[in-house]
Amino acid sequence: MQWSRSETIAISKTSCTLCQGDGLRRTTRSGEAHPCNCVLRSIFRACFSRFRYCASKEKYMSRITLEYSSGKDQKRSYARRDEDYMADFCLVSKRSLDDFEYKIFRYHFLLGADWKLCCRQLKIDRGTFFHAVYRIQQRLGRVFRELEPFSLYPLNEYFGGVIQKSLPEGWSMVSAQPARSKSTLHPPLRRIA
Repeated sequence: MQWSRSETIAISKTSCTLCQGDGLRRTTRSGEAHPCNCVLRSIFRACFSRFRYCASKEKYMSRITLEYSSGKDQKRSYARRDEDYMADFCLVSKRSLDDFEYKIFRYHFLLGADWKLCCRQLKIDRGTFFHAVYRIQQRLGRVFRELEPFSLYPLNEYFGGVIQKSLPEGWSMVSAQPARSKSTLHPPLRRIA
């Protein structure tokens, strides 16, 4: 998975001291560009806010969409995108975290417990808790973006964004007419005294 500056610069933190707001960090050994931790945490927060939106939505607002597929038996199938996203979010998180991190993820993110309750329940101190939360956000942000074959992060692609297909043979692209040159419009000016 190659990360590009065009996809990381918009979600990077401008005050980040590691990437200076670019979103990519270069390693000195190999010279490869890796996403900064602020970008990974931002990806996690975007996916988590969409998860919370889907979970808090009324069930009668859930849509059933008809999706076309190129299968042998059926050409169409029904899907509930909100429920699929919530299930994918939880299952991917469970598979990619170890037991201790998943307990923190479940208590803090899924059940909504604050840091005091989590520290008391897990018998850890505050520093350990927050370092674990940052590690969870970074790890899941990377997993959500690099998941194959369909990632969770570009949310518009997951929820049925624009699908680019090539045109059939014999079709040509319609070119737009060039805009005619118009004279410049000068609004009347009034002197302010």
